[in-house]
Parts: sequence; C-alpha cells; structure tokens
Amino acid sequence: MGSDADAPSTVRHTEPEALHNLTAVLQLCAAGTLRCSEKTRRPSAATVRAVAETLVGGDFYPDDAIASFAWPLLMQAGGLAQLEGSRLALTPKGRKALDRPRDETIREIWGRWPRHAPIDELSRVEQIKGQRSAAALSAAGPRRQAVAAALALCPPGEWVRVDELFTAMRRAGAHPAVARSERGLWKLYILDPEYGSLGYAGFHDWAVLEGRYTLAVLFEYAATLGLLDVEYEPPAHARDDFRHMWGADEIDALSRYDGLRAVRLTALGAFAIGLTTSYVPAEPAVAERSLQVLANHDVVATADLAPADRLVLDTFAARTSDRVWTLTTASLLGAVDAGRTPDELGTFLDERAAHAVPDTVRRLLDDVEARASQLRDLGSRRVLECADASVAALLAGDRSLRGLCTRLGERHLMLDPAGEAKARTALRKLGYPLGPTAIFWG
Repeated sequence: MGSDADAPSTVRHTEPEALHNLTAVLQLCAAGTLRCSEKTRRPSAATVRAVAETLVGGDFYPDDAIASFAWPLLMQAGGLAQLEGSRLALTPKGRKALDRPRDETIREIWGRWPRHAPIDELSRVEQIKGQRSAAALSAAGPRRQAVAAALALCPPGEWVRVDELFTAMRRAGAHPAVARSERGLWKLYILDPEYGSLGYAGFHDWAVLEGRYTLAVLFEYAATLGLLDVEYEPPAHARDDFRHMWGADEIDALSRYDGLRAVRLTALGAFAIGLTTSYVPAEPAVAERSLQVLANHDVVATADLAPADRLVLDTFAARTSDRVWTLTTASLLGAVDAGRTPDELGTFLDERAAHAVPDTVRRLLDDVEARASQLRDLGSRRVLECADASVAALLAGDRSLRGLCTRLGERHLMLDPAGEAKARTALRKLGYPLGPTAIFWG
C-alpha cells in the first residue's frame, strides 16, 4: 500500500506467519523453555528473546518486542498454557492444539482475549504515567471488546488507514474509554504529574488515549495473531498528535505502536471475528520435504528448517550436529514423559521426509508407543492411615463413604481428592475427623 509520508514503510503479511508462529510457540511451551513472572504473568526478557528467535520473519521491529512479547500472553489467555511456578507449560488444551487446525485455535485465542488477557494493554504505553494510581483507568475488558468490535469495521482485504479507523470507531460508538472518570484523567500524565497531566483541555484527545490503546491492541495482538496485515514505519516522529502537550518535545514517540499506518483484515481475521464461517488459506501450506530419515535412526536436515520444526526434532531426538538429530529410546521416552507421543513424531516425519520412513525407525516408534501405554497416570490421591484394621474395615464398609475411598491393605484408605469434601463430612459424622492435610518437607 502506498503512503503520502516521507518515511519508508514496511508492509507485513501476517496471516501465514501467525499460523507458523503459533506452532513454534506451542513447541516452546512444550519444551519448558518459556518463563513468565508469577505476579504479573509477563514474559521474562530471556523468554522474549527465545520467542523472537523462532518467529517467521522475526518481530515487527528488530530492536523492540511486540509479537515476541505478545505470544506468551496469548498462550495464557487462550488457555493453551499456564504457569507452573514461573515456567509456562502446555495445558491439555494446548497439547491438543498441536494437532488441531491452527486457524481454529487462533479464533479461540482471539475470542478469549477480551475476558482473559493477563495484562492491561495500555500498560505497554509506558510514556503515559500514573496508570497504577487508584481509580485512574477504566476496566480493561470493555475496552478490549470495543477494539475487537472495530475489526468488523474493516472491509476484508482492503487497507484502512488507522486514523480513518479511529473516525469509523467514533461514529460507530466503539469507544474504548481509558480513564475511569474526569478525575482519573488528572492522574495520568507524561513526564511530570503536574505540568504533564492529561486532565488539561486538549491533552486527552481521543487519538492520544483511546487511539494509543487501540494501536496497542491492533498491532501487538491482532496483527500478531494474523488477523490484520499491517503497514508501519519506525515509531519515532511517526505521529504528531501529542506534540502540543507539555514535555512532548522530550520524547520521540508516545508509544512503540505510533508507527502503525494502516491495517487490512485478512481472511483469517474475517474468520476469527465471525464474518465468515470457514477459513481457506490463500495458499494452502505444504510442508517442505527437507528431512532424510535414515535406517540408523538419524534424521538429517537437507535444508534450513523452520524454527518450529527444529523444536520438534529437539524434543524427540538428540542433536548430534548442526543438521543431524539421532532418535534413541531414551530421547523418545523423555518426550513421552513431557507429554508428547511417538505418533506425533511419526506424523511429522511422514509429512517432511523426502523418502519413506525406514522400518527400523517405525519399529523404534512403535516400541516406545507400546511402552508408554503400559503405565497410566491416574493423578494424585490421598492416603489415610487408620489406627488399626478394624477402623479401616469400618470406614471402608460404611455406606456414606462408598465410592469416596478404597481400602489399601489392612490399615490404609485411598481417598480421591475430588471427593475430599464429602469424605470429610462423612468421617466427621462417623466420629473420625480427618484433621488438617499433612505436609511433608523434602
């Protein structure tokens, strides 16, 4: 798309990138590579770098994190990953997403974002200070809904300049009001809380507050998911709608998103927001057959691999050189222990191997698959120790505890945590209070 501005712009076709990047980030979560703050749920600097290295085409800017910051948050909002301590781990839903159509997963992520986003997107507009002041900001959920609704104002496949979109949003009543009240406006400021307060007339224009919030959601999350193609330039001096404000001459841009010039709703975006009932990619993705699978269990890359493909091989095999991975029973069992399946690897190799997968490799995968099926994790259970066998027999045979506990040996009962509340009530009525949960320190 052309532009009247002098600064050179970049046009990014995000749809095919997002479909590949979704798989890559899921693989990173499966590998236990990503870390986020337990308090804020934001990705660590190391995690942002790890994600950036796997993104097809890299991040939007080489020196600032947008997509690489967004993906770990999108994983959490979509219910695909959750924090286990500080580690971002795949949920059962996330593991299923590895084999699901990626367009459906992206649609679900976007549908969940307004209600489940881990952060307020305005917090990424760091030049606007005072956001953590009491009663300064409105609830983020309704703001997200307003911006999400604005995507429907973009005709599929047509470029819309962001200022034109701002106008259309205001006319349509899609108003992502940022400040909770007029008093809240006075708590927001740039540089100085007194002289730079946004409460002054002309300092809280729609483009300054609601516009910057809209840019953040569109650029960092909608574009990252492939819903919008984007035309953008470096943010410094890209917009002058805040230059009249006190202290504005000391900053190059009000936000990292100021360079966004125009957006175009993609076919994936139209599907995600419900304008279409199905998604057909412009060019159906065909995996490049760039792997040689050898009878000695080596997997050789004959060309540069996509980051997501390297992650799959790193998960199931030991890398022995830059382009060679070796499959072993130990490496496959390690992947199984992390929640992956040999069948997943078999499908991956079938789609990417230049020739048929050798029988020796098939037998190795089948053997590990068979071993994995010999043991099943039934989850955590509580074990209760009775004073003697007669108490155990009494409790195990009582009708009120039937189905809630199972006798183990002479003096022990196994209690399903799902029925703990009912079991405690029944035990108390029988005169055998369970007491507090025992904690063992290693």
